[in-house]
Amino acid sequence: MTGLMETFIQNRTMVQPHHANNLQTAHGGNVLKWMDEVGAMSAARFAGNSCVTAHINQVDFERPIQVGDTALIEAYVYEAGRTSVHVRLKTDREDLRTGERETATESYFVYVAIDDDLKPTSVPELTVDTADGERLHDAAVAGNGSSA
Repeated sequence: MTGLMETFIQNRTMVQPHHANNLQTAHGGNVLKWMDEVGAMSAARFAGNSCVTAHINQVDFERPIQVGDTALIEAYVYEAGRTSVHVRLKTDREDLRTGERETATESYFVYVAIDDDLKPTSVPELTVDTADGERLHDAAVAGNGSSA
């Protein structure tokens, strides 16, 4: 069994001009790539194996991330199936000078754990054993409409 808090990963990427669209904000494709990478790290930490993306839930870009700001991505596993790992991802626009944060987007990704032969493999049972873990789990289930 692996605890939810052990799967929590936070990563920052400073938005540079080569990440931007013609409006000097992070290109949505780059944001999705960063989310997918952090989500896969969280899923792999949980599964103990490499994980591949199987599904991305709806993604709505609520606010842009300007060049010079950071994309702060938080990911954690909130549910597990036989071979699947469900990860909640949230991306904030962060001003490093002030610490101000605003949600840019969030979504729910599903990964499948794979073995060395690239075949789906079983994952452990997820445990939620802290108050912070309960809070995060409940937020993920409520936001995704899951029945976990």
